[in-house]
Amino acid sequence: MTREDILTILNEVKDPEIPVLSITDMGIVSEIKIESDLSVSVQVTPTFLGCPAFDLIVKQIKEALNQNGINVKEVVMDKNRTWNSNLISDKGRKILQEFGLTPPTRYEKTFEGSELEKVACPQCGSRNTILRSTFGSTLCRSIHYCYSCHQAFEHFKPL
Repeated sequence: MTREDILTILNEVKDPEIPVLSITDMGIVSEIKIESDLSVSVQVTPTFLGCPAFDLIVKQIKEALNQNGINVKEVVMDKNRTWNSNLISDKGRKILQEFGLTPPTRYEKTFEGSELEKVACPQCGSRNTILRSTFGSTLCRSIHYCYSCHQAFEHFKPL
């Protein structure tokens, strides 16, 4: 059993709020330890501290590993790392786009906020868009409108 074996299994665990995206593509798996007794410890970083899906994600990780014959020592919150949207993999960004959710812009150092104003429409690619609401169906999304294709869409906010 290798770290890659564990990641392959965890790649099947989907984010409860974006079920087309795995927790590995979300970048929330921060550490995997294979113990000397071959049990596994996993550290995960929630997308934000009060994430309502965190307990469900922990449960799904344990179930996925156990179903593959892996003894889980623990699955715990990584308190030494803060998640940010730059951790979403390139594959994850493509999946978000195909799902109809504009992926967050990568940024350096800090997020300025102006990135929310003119985001590309996932339907037609136009930047002739406007921010309608800073909060969408979840705290990590905003709602926009595209003047080119006349569609409302959600944007995964850079965090």
